[in-house]
Amino acid sequence: MQPIMEKAKLILDSKRFALTIDRLSYELVENHGDFSHSCIVGIQDGGVILMDKILKALNEKSNISNILNGKLDITFYRDDFRKSSHPIKASSTEMDFLVEGRRVILVDDVLYTGRTILAAMTALLDFGRPASIELLTLIDRRFNRHIPIQADYLGMAIDTMDHSYVKVEWDIKGNSDCVRMLKEKKN
Repeated sequence: MQPIMEKAKLILDSKRFALTIDRLSYELVENHGDFSHSCIVGIQDGGVILMDKILKALNEKSNISNILNGKLDITFYRDDFRKSSHPIKASSTEMDFLVEGRRVILVDDVLYTGRTILAAMTALLDFGRPASIELLTLIDRRFNRHIPIQADYLGMAIDTMDHSYVKVEWDIKGNSDCVRMLKEKKN
């Protein structure tokens, strides 16, 4: 039986969403300068969309372009991938560079239990040994962490319980991105 979802509560509207992207990009510039020793890696799927928005903001607001970036699929690095009852559909990994000695900024949309980030760090090691790994996430769902991982760059922290669901709604054109929180109703 599928859970029934209640009406969604708007957490981050499109205006605040855009301001958050700008703020995160400025924080990256403060810590990485011209990005000559850094790279940005988005975790498929939501992290890649967020990475693209960050890259666009860095170009438009700080005139920084040509940042080394890649897309990382973690499907087969997850500790639960064999538990699925249906065939697994992996996304593509697009990394045409090594991270050896670089400062890596790992990007994901929602930080929940920490398992996705752990899988991403494991997958990243296939591309060399980075000098450091930092985490940028749009939403941190506090109180649900299974692994001690925290974001270095954070859009917003949301206090949620396990029965809640955070949904990032992407507008690829960038005009009406938002974040909503949905709560399951008990049947």
